[in-house]
Amino acid sequence: MTVHQDAFEVRTRGKGLTNVTAQVAGIVRSSAVITGVCTVFVQHTSASLVIQENADPAVLRDLERYFAELVPESRRWEHADEGPDDMPAHARAVLTKTSETIPVIAGALGLGTWQGLYLWEHRARPHGRRLVVTVQGE
Repeated sequence: MTVHQDAFEVRTRGKGLTNVTAQVAGIVRSSAVITGVCTVFVQHTSASLVIQENADPAVLRDLERYFAELVPESRRWEHADEGPDDMPAHARAVLTKTSETIPVIAGALGLGTWQGLYLWEHRARPHGRRLVVTVQGE
């Protein structure tokens, strides 16, 4: 069994989804694992990871609008140390995930045709987000 681990930083532009599929796929290729699993973990509490459709950008826009309604910044939040988007970002991260596990098939990410892996920035201002990628298998 091989275990390969690497990390990279994603610079976000503020709220929104950033496709990180290509960066993760590159790490999987360099791992030399043919059959196994890839786990991606974001080391932050106000951003998350999601697997979502990569064909129609309207899907991502609809998700962003849905989350803005579901977790509004206008709500009275007790925790607002870093501004009005601070606690809503934490709440949005709780509703999504800090990690995703994807099969490795024939040396590549085993995503479906219309799937992409996205880093979802929940804060209004740009951030540097660190992702850790662990690939295990044979």
